[in-house]
Amino acid sequence: MSGIGALPLETGSHGSAVTIGKFDGVHAGHRAVIDRLKAIAGTQGLTAVVVTFDRHPLALLAPEKCPPFLISAEQKLRLLAETGVDATLVLEFTRDLADLPPEVFVETVLVNGLNARHVLVGRDFRFGAHGAGDVALLTELGTRFGFAVDLIEDVKPDRVRRVSSTWIRELLASGNVRAAGELLGHTPTVRGEVVHGAARGRELGFPTANLSAESEGLIPADGVYAGWLTDGAFRYPAAISVGNNPTFHGVAQKQVEAYVLDRELDLYGHIVEVSFVDRIRGMVAFTGIDPLIVQMRDDVDRIRVLLADPTTHGTSSALPSA
Repeated sequence: MSGIGALPLETGSHGSAVTIGKFDGVHAGHRAVIDRLKAIAGTQGLTAVVVTFDRHPLALLAPEKCPPFLISAEQKLRLLAETGVDATLVLEFTRDLADLPPEVFVETVLVNGLNARHVLVGRDFRFGAHGAGDVALLTELGTRFGFAVDLIEDVKPDRVRRVSSTWIRELLASGNVRAAGELLGHTPTVRGEVVHGAARGRELGFPTANLSAESEGLIPADGVYAGWLTDGAFRYPAAISVGNNPTFHGVAQKQVEAYVLDRELDLYGHIVEVSFVDRIRGMVAFTGIDPLIVQMRDDVDRIRVLLADPTTHGTSSALPSA
């Protein structure tokens, strides 16, 4: 269930257990909070509710400082639904919402809107105008309004650095999609419409599905990747190219092209998902077509083997040391 400004939300007679945040990426840290949320809700007969926003607050407050989103709002809703929460409330982050004093935000959203009985937050949680509210104030307000505050500790896979959207962006920017996937708890994915390209892949014997420039999700660094293309209920192994293909001139930046292994599919106009499992190599310029074709054949062979081996997924060795 989701809504923008849809308050009050039906939570049943016992009230709700709530967590609030941007949830960009719905990563492993977020999932630890949600797991605890569901456990509390299940034990006490509460409705498990995630409260999030339709955009990053900095998109309104300081656009020049706003980081790129890991996922779109639509992707976030799908991922949150997959966690098994009872409801997701999406608040439209407007100037009016940004200017609410902390006490008013709590009373309006948590108390009157959600009948909150438990509120779960991380140590760095801030709320209300100018970020004036912190965990201490939330705890004080909880005593006044009748809800408990649970502090969820950070998830630190390397025991040093906590899982964060910032860390995941850094990994994607370096092309380390496997480590990014471990922190996310799911494979980094972009979603978009398949559009017509220059048909160079088809001429070389590797026809590709080219994603529209308006695709959803953060695209990783230029390079060649092993991954998957999902079209509705069907998932296909794919060799994925990201970049401007420096062997050819006049190619727009940051193209995402997926070659489905050993199949030729008509995907034009389809909305597909392209998921990045591992990076095979960086993007390089070749001296001509023949060496490019040789390299592409080698890429496809390596990708076929990698995707067939389940041990290449989800191992902690992919995480760089902090």
